[in-house]
Amino acid sequence: MSTQRLNLPFGSRLLPAFLMLLFALPALSGCGINTIPTQQEQAKAAWSEVLNQYQRRADLIPNLVETVKGYAAQEKDVLTSVVEARAKATQTQVNVNTPTNPEQFKAFQENQAGLSGALSRLLAVVENYPDLKSNQNFLALQAQLEGTENRIAVARRDYIEAVRVYNTSLRTFPTVLWAKFWYTDAKPFENFTISEDKMQTPKVDFGKKS
Repeated sequence: MSTQRLNLPFGSRLLPAFLMLLFALPALSGCGINTIPTQQEQAKAAWSEVLNQYQRRADLIPNLVETVKGYAAQEKDVLTSVVEARAKATQTQVNVNTPTNPEQFKAFQENQAGLSGALSRLLAVVENYPDLKSNQNFLALQAQLEGTENRIAVARRDYIEAVRVYNTSLRTFPTVLWAKFWYTDAKPFENFTISEDKMQTPKVDFGKKS
């Protein structure tokens, strides 16, 4: 019988030891095996918050456009560009898996940047209409928009950090072992490549007198 064991293929003799090692590693590493799924869920939660805040901004735009139109209907091109940019941004297909899809993520951030640019031009135009700047409905919308832009900045910052931590774990020891042997479906997340200042609408002081 010992002779038969000696004649076993090298791979067959190595397999039990390899399997034992795979099951022993988690015990040797304590809680480290949970690092990747934990950080992945944190990155997903941060992504959901990014989407929530951008959706909040999109929801404010129709009322903002209608209010501006009541005082500055002649600014048709600017108003139209905002409406079209909003439509493009909200029609972009996004879901929980978008951060692992480079094409979808790129389209998302580019369309949001386009909407930010259109809003920037709209708010600049408002400076030419003192009556609009003092309209209570517009001031309320402007305050909500400014608050939303601040929330977007915070959500983007938290997402960037969560993704940095998660992506680093996929590439560094010892968590790279969990990714290689246990969490083989864990993919790195895309991160923002358009700077934050280009994603946000500029701050406009509507309180000053013209």
